[in-house]
Amino acid sequence: MLGRTATFLAIGAILQACATTMMPRDAPLSIAIINGAVWTGDSPHPRAEAVAIRGDRIVAVGSNDQIRKLASSSTTIIDAHGGTVAPGFIDSHVHFLAGGMNLASVQLRDARTPAEFISRIKAFAATLQPGTWITGGDWDHQNWGGELPRSSWIDSVTPNNPVWINRLDGHMALTNTAAMRVAGVPSTGGDIAGGTIMRDANGHPAGIFKDNAQDLIDRAVPEPTSEMLDRALDAAMTYVAERGVTSVDHMGTWSDLAVFERAHHAGKLRTRIYAAVPLSTWARLRDTVAARGQGDSWLRIGGLKGFVDGSLGSHTAAMMQPFTDAPADSGLLVNTPEDLYAWTSNADKAKLHVIVHAIGDRAINLQLNIFERVERENGERDRRFRIEHAQHIAPGDIPRFAALGVIPSMQPYHAIDDGRWAEKVIGPERAKTTYAFRSLRDSGAKLAFGSDWFVAPATPLEGIYAAVTRRTLDGKHPEGWVPEQKIGVEDALRAYTTGGAYASFQESEKGSLTPGKLADVVVIDRDITRIPPETIRDAQIVYTIVGGRVVFHRGERP
Repeated sequence: MLGRTATFLAIGAILQACATTMMPRDAPLSIAIINGAVWTGDSPHPRAEAVAIRGDRIVAVGSNDQIRKLASSSTTIIDAHGGTVAPGFIDSHVHFLAGGMNLASVQLRDARTPAEFISRIKAFAATLQPGTWITGGDWDHQNWGGELPRSSWIDSVTPNNPVWINRLDGHMALTNTAAMRVAGVPSTGGDIAGGTIMRDANGHPAGIFKDNAQDLIDRAVPEPTSEMLDRALDAAMTYVAERGVTSVDHMGTWSDLAVFERAHHAGKLRTRIYAAVPLSTWARLRDTVAARGQGDSWLRIGGLKGFVDGSLGSHTAAMMQPFTDAPADSGLLVNTPEDLYAWTSNADKAKLHVIVHAIGDRAINLQLNIFERVERENGERDRRFRIEHAQHIAPGDIPRFAALGVIPSMQPYHAIDDGRWAEKVIGPERAKTTYAFRSLRDSGAKLAFGSDWFVAPATPLEGIYAAVTRRTLDGKHPEGWVPEQKIGVEDALRAYTTGGAYASFQESEKGSLTPGKLADVVVIDRDITRIPPETIRDAQIVYTIVGGRVVFHRGERP
């Protein structure tokens, strides 16, 4: 592993030196992007007009005249027309294959009433053969006031198809009676630690399964075929390319990794993937890295994803105090503190990258304590521990991120989505340090932004809009929900580029428009650093370039 990675990084350093000091004039540029408002992400040279690409690398960044002089008759000229030219966006938290699969499933995210929810499922079921499972969905019960759906809502419209559709956060899902029958769910009992089965007045399962309880149905869902998974990956790559995303950090499984490897071996990857596998499998990853290395610029391994708690929307986030709207409930831990410590410590000893989901203030505090203990016991090194989501932070824990070097890997879109209803669940006081972008930034923490797609759209422009305005989706906070936590456009850009690269140990290869780095570039139809922040979400991606190859173009010709 060490030799392969070191060699790869050394080649990158040589290329950068050649590009900046002795760029050969007889090698034509592949692409020249001109007339841009170039935001480089490179602090010594933050702004420019044009970018030159040769092969899969950036070779120069400068003025229009400088770059034009390097172009030849074979160079593709892209005129940015004054729009932003930026490093390709890095989405630091996705569920890539699930997102791709859900693109072809029933669409419930914007169902506004129970009646609409039911009618969409009915219509989708009518297109399927009997016995075919209905999955995906991404429903949100907050759209109709917070009442959870039940199997009785959908049993009559899905008599021949098992249903297993998730809430948009993935931490609870609805099933119908047909699916419970196939899965063999008992009519009473069957509870699972770290999960909840919602029950009716008679104590029977009502159709909602939360967190670890979802395993009862998951085990009965047929595995998708290789062809279905390959199609899902292709759909996911197309989806993110259209939104300016060139790299993703995927939170998934070993079987997901096998899909990515199959595509990589076939030369079909169009999105760079940092693929994390479950934290509990740290020994398998240790042995795999030792045998095969960490991969290359298209597909890398080395990350381990764990869970402390669930989600706020499912009332499974682990909180220090009870939920405001449920005084007897303070959430749950999906893994024991002892397991989380053991996995983290062993993975760290193997020099692997530990990435842990923690949403509630109790969960975040617990995992920060584990990180601090492991660092003290295992000694100093460049770990870049990550807490995914880091949503509802106790005020005293905010400065600990920077002090411990822990990266808050956050998803700004959640702030304008959850902000519609979060205060009902945790109250206004705890909301003050919810999605605390500015407080974390001001404390010195290095932010990395992502989407959590399929949970939220993998659309960095919407994420930037969310971080900068904090205007909730319902329009009820025109000045921003918890406005003191807003950050600037360039702060958000950094979190989607240099921050994302740093969060995956790849800042020497990508994340900024610097000569010698990979030619991952996005062109936007306007200068998002100079327009009213509330209009950023209206901006459009014009070009997405990965490794010097145009993978998305909105329009007829360059």
